[in-house]
This record gives sequence, C-alpha cells and structure tokens, in this order.
Amino acid sequence: MKQDYDKYSAEDKAVWSTLFNRQKELLEKNAAPEFLNALEEIKFSSEKIPDFREVDAILMAKTGWSLEVVEGIINEQNFFNLLSNKKFPATTWLRKLNELDYLPEPDMFHDVFGHVPLLVNEEYTTLFERIGRLGVKHSHDTKALHQLGRFYWFTIEFGLLKFNGDLKIYGAGIISSNSESKYALSSIPQHLPFKTHTVLNTEFENDKIQNKYFILDSFNQLYKSMDEVESIIDEKLTKVNITIIV
Repeated sequence: MKQDYDKYSAEDKAVWSTLFNRQKELLEKNAAPEFLNALEEIKFSSEKIPDFREVDAILMAKTGWSLEVVEGIINEQNFFNLLSNKKFPATTWLRKLNELDYLPEPDMFHDVFGHVPLLVNEEYTTLFERIGRLGVKHSHDTKALHQLGRFYWFTIEFGLLKFNGDLKIYGAGIISSNSESKYALSSIPQHLPFKTHTVLNTEFENDKIQNKYFILDSFNQLYKSMDEVESIIDEKLTKVNITIIV
C-alpha cells in the first residue's frame, strides 16, 4: 500500500489545517519540549498534509525509520513486527469536518501528528524498537502481550511527564486530541506516579477518555523503565519454561 497523495480533497486539507492549528496553539504551552522540538524537525505545517515520501526522507536521515501505510488498526503481531524493523504503521485517511472531536478508530492525524514527530528522536525510536522486539519475542504469550500493551498505552499513547514542576503531554493519544489534551491536564482524572509494575498490571478502556494517567519524572525514566519491563516479562517466561522442564 502507498499514500495516494494527489487524491486528498479540499475537505481533507481543511481538516488537517484545522486540527493542526488548534493543537499547535494548545500544545505550545502544554507539550513536552521533546515533542515540540521534534515537531519543528519533522517540518509539519498547517498548510500541507504530510507527504510520506518527504517524511520518510527526514526520518531515514535522522533515525533510520520509515512509515508503513496500513488501512487501519492492525493486529499485535504485525504491529510489533513493524516496530522491530524500524517501521511505524500509519493510515492515510482523514476524518471529516463534522467529526473533528471523535473517531471510533485512529486516523492519519492521530498516527502522523501524534506519533511521527518523536520518531526523529533517536532515544525514543530505540525504545520503540525494543518494544517491537519484545513483542515479537513473546508473540505467543497472551499475558506478556497484554502487559506490553498496557505499557505502550500508558506511555506512548497516553503519557504525561513533569517538566519544571508542570505537567506536560507527550503521549500521541493526548497530543492528537483537543479534548483529551485539556482533560488530561485538569484536576479531574487521577495523576499517578509512574511505577513499572503498576503500569504493566493496570487495565484500560480504549474507547473512552482516560480516567488515569501515569506521570514520568523525565523521558530518561521512560527509557530506563524498559529494562524493568523486559526483566518482568522475561522472568515470567523463564519460570514457565522451568516448570515445563521439571
């Protein structure tokens, strides 16, 4: 599959421009500096829907990553396979003007505006690759995949962190949503300290606005937590193998 760039309509362009402008304004004060810097590096703007050929050229030069066009949500095995091969799955369709604030599944604005900027960050993409490889390694272990899915959900999708004492957004599910950006930083949801064991064992609902967010002290804490994620999941597998051998 590929992006058919010439087929984007006037409505598609208006949707991208509207969403980009209102999120950029909101995020300038509320997003993590790492995301804002990455947004500049990836050269997105309100005037132009991203062309995946141009995006790939930037990503390849900076981190060796590229985009893989998909129709919609893909299964876990394919998702982790792509990440392990430095490819990020992205749809090419955009929501309509009458559905700017709610979609039953992620569209291009979520996938591309929310996720892609940080793919220029080498440490961040190393984390992605490790998640992918761990998912491939445990592709037949349902419990391990659920734990890894929770880690991804509460960090990559819906993560917040502290910066100079203030809450900042970095998770793509928040970054790409105007309503969730405002809600996540409000006093309404639970703001919990990031603890790897807790994150791996906390359930979530993927069709509702979140009621809890885990707060990192820094991106460095996120990168270091991956060691613990691997240790917890691999230790469980080792115990299972020992039981089988005995």
